[in-house]
This record gives sequence, structure tokens and C-alpha cells, in this order.
Amino acid sequence: MTMDLGSLPTLDLILLAGLVLAWLVSGWLSEHPPQSLPSVSLLMEEYRRDWMRTFVTRQPRIFDATLIDSLRQGTAFFASACMIAIGGGVALIGNAAAVQRLTEELPLNGPGPDVALKMLPVIGLLANALLKFVWAHRLFGYCSILMAAVPNDPEDPLAFHRAGQAAEINITAARSFNRGLKSIYFALAALGWLLGPWGLLAGTVLATGILLRREFASYSRKVILAREP
Repeated sequence: MTMDLGSLPTLDLILLAGLVLAWLVSGWLSEHPPQSLPSVSLLMEEYRRDWMRTFVTRQPRIFDATLIDSLRQGTAFFASACMIAIGGGVALIGNAAAVQRLTEELPLNGPGPDVALKMLPVIGLLANALLKFVWAHRLFGYCSILMAAVPNDPEDPLAFHRAGQAAEINITAARSFNRGLKSIYFALAALGWLLGPWGLLAGTVLATGILLRREFASYSRKVILAREP
């Protein structure tokens, strides 16, 4: 079993670079969309700010505490899932010979890089997702503390200032969470490499298309855009 990157065929190298480029560009577009075409991620940032402004005057604040707790639970779930998936990927590398024999029999595949080498992008993307989810979980914790520091009196000069701080931390946490989700999408795309270079290409195109459609052309975006009745 070899894991020499220099042994990769040119086509595999090009498509692997395309996977990384698609991952970076799709993430950048969702966070820095054209002014005329805001993404779902950008639209939701304003709703998060609205949430914190409403939070100042809401009594009691049990709903807000429950909501921020559910966001933390979501990030913890994905972080745990990534840890399990990384462990499975590492175990697969340890038993790559059996999987290698299986993939060589698939019609789309042929002689090429070992399974161990093909799993490295998957594990790398999952590791990135894990780090993003862990940081998002931490930031949602910071947000909950800032929310707890918001005075109950809306007339207090600190009330809306601290709510604004909580909103920005909330947005930063959500951005990290979204980056983790994108890494999972492209980790699944990278699994297509087990079918050969064309499987990698198909996975990359499919993951990129799904992410861009959900950010810029989904029904949920249309609903979110309708801010006024």
C-alpha cells in the first residue's frame, strides 16, 4: 500500500484540486454573495439580529434560552458524528486491502491510487468539520452568557448594546456551523473517489450544485426573503 501523492495520475490531481476549489469558492460565495443576490446565510444574519432585539423586550425569556440550548445540542450532535466518521475512516485505512479489491471490481474504477490515499481528503474534510462544530458549540455558549448579561429593563442603556454583542457572536457561531456542514457535503463528495476520478467529479459537481441551490435558489430562501407581509 502506497500513500505517495506524487504517484497520483494527472487526472486525479486535477479533480482533487477541483474538489478543494469548489469547497472554498462555494463557501466564499455563500458568505460574500453579490448584493443583488443575497444568500440564505446572509439573510439569516439579519434575522439573528432581529431575534436579539426582540429578546430584550421578551418576558419571560424561556423561549430564547431553549432555542440557544437547541443550537448547542445541534452542534454537539454533528461534532460527535464527525468524530465517529473520522474513526471509521481511519479504521478503513487500516483495512484498506479488502476495500481495494472491492473497488477495483467496480465498473467506473480501474487501476489507480490506493483506498488509503483516497480516504485522506474525506478524513481531512471531516476533521475540518469537527473543528468548526466544536468552535460553533463554544461560541453558542458565549452567546448564551451574553444573553444572560442583558438587563431585564429595556430602558437600561446596556440592554440593546449587549443584545447586539450577543447577536454578532450568534452570527459568528452560525457561520462556523455552516462551514462545518459544507465540509461534510464535500467529504461525501470525496467518497466518490472510491469509484475512480469520474466518481470524484460527479460527487464534486453534485455537492456544489446542492449547496449553491440551497443558498441562492431554494424555496426556503424565497420564504426568508419575504420579510414584510
